[in-house]
Amino acid sequence: MSPTRTARCRLPAAHPLFVAVLAVLPLSAAAQDAAPASKEAVALDTLQVTAQRRVENAKDVPVSITAIQGEKLDVIGSAGDDIRFLSARVPSLNIESSYGRAFPRFYIRGLGNTDFDLNASQPVSLVYDDVVQESPLLKGFPLFDLAGVEVLRGPQGTLFGRNTPAGVVKFDSARPSQDADGYLKVGYGSYNTWNTQGAYGGPLTDRWSARVSALYQRRDDYVDNTLANAPNDGFEGYDEAAARVQFLYEGDAFEGLFNLHKRKLNGTARLFRANILQPGSNKLVDGFDRDDVSVDGVNFSELETWGGSARLKWDLGKVTLYSISGYETAKSQNRGDIDGGYGAAFLPSSGPGLIPFASESMDGLPDHRQITQEFRVESNEWGRFDWQAGVFYFDEDVTIDSFNYDSLTPGNPQTGHAVQSQRNKAWAVFASGDFDVTDKFKLRGGVRYTQDKKDFTASVLQAVPFGTPVSGPYIASTDVDDVSWDLSGVYQVTDNVNVYARVAKGFRAPSIQGRLAFGGVSQADSEKVISYEAGIKADLFDRRARLGFNVFRYNVDGQQLIAVGGSNNTATLLNADKTIGQGAELDFEAYLSDNLLLTLGSSYNDTEIKDRDLAVAICGGGCTITDPTTIIDGTTYALVNGNSLPQAPKWIHNLTLRASFPLSDASELYVYTDWAYRSPVNFFLYESPEFRSRSSLEGGLRVGYNWSYGQYDVAVFGRNLTNQTRVVGAIDFNNLTGFLNEPRTFGVEFTAKF
Repeated sequence: MSPTRTARCRLPAAHPLFVAVLAVLPLSAAAQDAAPASKEAVALDTLQVTAQRRVENAKDVPVSITAIQGEKLDVIGSAGDDIRFLSARVPSLNIESSYGRAFPRFYIRGLGNTDFDLNASQPVSLVYDDVVQESPLLKGFPLFDLAGVEVLRGPQGTLFGRNTPAGVVKFDSARPSQDADGYLKVGYGSYNTWNTQGAYGGPLTDRWSARVSALYQRRDDYVDNTLANAPNDGFEGYDEAAARVQFLYEGDAFEGLFNLHKRKLNGTARLFRANILQPGSNKLVDGFDRDDVSVDGVNFSELETWGGSARLKWDLGKVTLYSISGYETAKSQNRGDIDGGYGAAFLPSSGPGLIPFASESMDGLPDHRQITQEFRVESNEWGRFDWQAGVFYFDEDVTIDSFNYDSLTPGNPQTGHAVQSQRNKAWAVFASGDFDVTDKFKLRGGVRYTQDKKDFTASVLQAVPFGTPVSGPYIASTDVDDVSWDLSGVYQVTDNVNVYARVAKGFRAPSIQGRLAFGGVSQADSEKVISYEAGIKADLFDRRARLGFNVFRYNVDGQQLIAVGGSNNTATLLNADKTIGQGAELDFEAYLSDNLLLTLGSSYNDTEIKDRDLAVAICGGGCTITDPTTIIDGTTYALVNGNSLPQAPKWIHNLTLRASFPLSDASELYVYTDWAYRSPVNFFLYESPEFRSRSSLEGGLRVGYNWSYGQYDVAVFGRNLTNQTRVVGAIDFNNLTGFLNEPRTFGVEFTAKF
């Protein structure tokens, strides 16, 4: 019998984001009344993007794109948060982590990967300064001194290639130039939080220029451990530093941009909290206090990454040749008290509640390196037809240590050790072109051939008491090839309005995982996506407003999923027969008056797993399964056919509003508010009220004064203004354990540009 379809969430009649909009709209009248008469109405700058590997007007690119630049990027990152501050700030983008700041997981249009293994692959590719960051530990490099952020939705397999069936998140650093400039930013806020960064660049000779950028962030532990004599007395603090140095050579027909960067993070790992959910509900238990926990495990997170790149460009007349060489390496240790409490089979009168069995573990990355090389040739204004083509090489070598500890014995001794290693080599050839069929209609298309090979080994060196005995090596390998492609058309309806349609195929190579201590080696086959999209992009009202809107539908064959947790704490890779997704996305930006700027983003995503035979292990402690179940070898499994994908919000809305109150030609007061809404998500493949998050609405406010034509700025800010507390992820094998969003913070910030 096929499982019944579960109820879907609906948009509330009085949506909280719209309530927030109404609350701040009075700023419009105030700002307009305060504005002096303007000789010329303001207009939006042309939005330039590099979604097709060349600089273009976003309106002419047949891809759903959101770009974040300048002040907006600074404001939403003002509290010193990590890359997750972008979550829900872009249509269809969700970001979460069970490692804290060290290991972000990205989801676009519902497609992502909840896998917590350090060997996990993701269908959202992160590209930093033209170099793909494949390891999840590389994806969290801090955002500072950036020219901008671009989020490309839908398969990007032709030009970016590496694991992009869901899309690409792209960061571009501010480049050196012959014009000397820089900035210094110092922020201080709640919990003794410091957020400092700066950069300076300029000419070295008439051919060479350089730019140095640095960031330092820290926060005190703000969660107290109430358990006496515990290894840690506080949590959620961190110290993080990052730096980047770039050298640019500009010759007559040659350009070379060289980049070195490094990151170092010390802090506490993700803080798991036992029994914080009410059985049968996703509400927090009565009396919950986010400032206190009682845990007996050791908790820390250490991560160090560094890398470099050389981006070379030769102008050969009719064509331009590019070479992009990249090297990245990472080392990490992340240890946490997974059971979220203390004791075992024990219900204290005060504390974290029932802990069926103790669990404390650590994953480490002692050895890692990634090498990438791309050569690309691009035509230079060949008339009605332009093209680019290239080759790409990827080589990654990774070793992962997994440890288990006994928190019930003084000193928390090690009681298990497994190791896995993987060598991944891939190469690709690609070509893309666009043809002006008429003055108003342009066709674009591309194709990419990829071959991907993985060689994997794993062994248990010390047996976990309740897991796999000493054994191995376990050996697995994959060797596949695939062809990705895209075809699109852009039609210019008027000088200011374009419509487009696009169909694209994406591909993600097979994955191998070795959670040997808890279940052995598992493998998932290739994942393939076909995506259909159509939309409109327009500049409106003499470029005082900009609109992007699109609808889409995609089909995934063999989607790679991870079944995590359950009573045996397993993590098993699997493929769903088919997944479908459909929805719509909106980007809107407008000057409501010369001194009032609005941005609005919105997305609707409906995802559904379609596989009548797909069964996953259910939770090991206290949750309520609403899916149909079946018994396999004496164990209860949930049938997940018809469920939405995990961490896939149906609705995302975001809004910013900036009101300016000019005091002179060179100074102003301003108010900047931003809000982001995310509808509920499932944490796991099965459905359970306890493991389905509540909706989230978080807002920020910044009130500032800048002078000397914006050269200096001082502001006070608040993040998560309503102090909303939400469970954003869970552990399901032990008890109702979850982890939380960032708390409310306030602070002050000073910026000087020079």
